[in-house]
Amino acid sequence: MFFQIGDKVLYPMHGAGIIEAIEEKEILGEYRQYYIISIPISNMNVMIPINSVEKAGVRLVTDSKTMKSIIFDFHNEEPTCSLPWKERYKQNIEKLKTGDTLDGAEVIRDLLHLQKEKPLNSSEKQMLNDASKILISELSIIKDISETQAADLLVI
Repeated sequence: MFFQIGDKVLYPMHGAGIIEAIEEKEILGEYRQYYIISIPISNMNVMIPINSVEKAGVRLVTDSKTMKSIIFDFHNEEPTCSLPWKERYKQNIEKLKTGDTLDGAEVIRDLLHLQKEKPLNSSEKQMLNDASKILISELSIIKDISETQAADLLVI
């Protein structure tokens, strides 16, 4: 997949950002082209080789219609996970690695509901925090709203 400067993309496990530049760099004597992605939620720029984009799972952000459907499901679907915590954690990690917005939203929804029943362990608290940041960053970029406004859309 080839992106253009200005494209809004999601880099799984890092968040949503904008392709700011395409630059050629020499690293270890080898010239490669890189996307320079600005990721506002973490206030950082990421440099990723163009030929590694697919492997890294970088994709265009979800379109607004799909995101609207995901947010609707987030608020109206029942949690689906009743596994013991170790299996649930492993399953949730796999979902988050896909970079799929729906998978990430499901992880957040399930953990938020679980948190209402009992306190999450530290690993799941961190997972909830990280997954929320990624979804909030994507929501923020898609809807062109602040991170606070995006976070408010996830309150259940």
